Amino acid sequence: MRSANWKTTTITRILKYIIFIIFGFILLLLLIPTGTSPIVGSNSIAELREIHLGGFPQTVLLRGNNKDNPFLLYVHGGPGGGQLPLAPQYSQDLEKYFVVVHWDQRGAGASCRNVEWETLSLERIVQDTLELAQILGDGKKIFILGHSWGSLVAAHSVQRRPELFYAYVGTGQLVHRNRQELLSYNWVTAQAKKANDSEALEELAGIHPPYTSQREFSLQRRWLEKYHGDTYAVESERKFRWAKYFGREYSLITRIQYIYCFKKSLEKLLPDRLNVDLLSSAPELRVPVFFFTGRHDYNTTFALVEEWAEVLKAPKVEIVWFENAGHSVAVEAPEEFQRRLIEKLLPIYQESKKQEP
Repeated sequence: MRSANWKTTTITRILKYIIFIIFGFILLLLLIPTGTSPIVGSNSIAELREIHLGGFPQTVLLRGNNKDNPFLLYVHGGPGGGQLPLAPQYSQDLEKYFVVVHWDQRGAGASCRNVEWETLSLERIVQDTLELAQILGDGKKIFILGHSWGSLVAAHSVQRRPELFYAYVGTGQLVHRNRQELLSYNWVTAQAKKANDSEALEELAGIHPPYTSQREFSLQRRWLEKYHGDTYAVESERKFRWAKYFGREYSLITRIQYIYCFKKSLEKLLPDRLNVDLLSSAPELRVPVFFFTGRHDYNTTFALVEEWAEVLKAPKVEIVWFENAGHSVAVEAPEEFQRRLIEKLLPIYQESKKQEP
């Protein structure tokens, strides 16, 4: 009897210690202020900043060795997929040549609190993007890079105000929603058949593009992820998980509400996400265009990027292939991503400086 009581008491003490440690860890996270790792140098910049765009406060991360370098604005995907804690992990080399700007769009991450969801639309986010570009450039051009959903936002922004931008980079490039989804669906179904995956085939048989609900997108993406048609370089992506969950750029409150804001953004922007056809709506972009494309991207399938690149009118159009990456080249091939951005963009900036009076 005494032995049983001793065991019960010991277990109770252990549970109390565990609860105390968890509570202490949560308290620590609450007390740690948001921020970003410093960059050494008298003219460097490494800060989180709140900027009002369209009358709504939004969080921006600026990082660079020299404030006088050109701005490179990264427009994240999702929608709702803010990247602030991940950003420093794939910008160390870029920061030597650019002021790299990551921005949580309204409704995403650190820009979600008190958002009026009824105001959320592609048009509103494009307007926010153009306003931010003008604030950053302050009369000068900037570079813009859009990933996935962000590539739609950025392409529309460049189309509308090309004079604000040196060049456009699209990665995980959206081109035509319905055709993209059909190609993606057919690919993942073929993979499931090869693997004799009856569960996947049964679930996939219950949907078919064109989709009309987020449930259909989510179901297909779950199986696409399993067969590495979304994230191909899985081991590389895993290296970012510590920053994702513990990076100082997000407060604990932001992390707690992140998934809710992400799902809400997907829901509210669904009508805009269903209506994508850049082949028709964007036949011309009046800046140099680079498509940073993963050879294994079956989310925004690369075949459509090739098709758009063939017919797109622009001063320059180039597909830059990443042979060992899928949909998210920045986290799947971070060193190559940075190196090739520098190779493609820096000469454009240097040439523009020569032409200045």
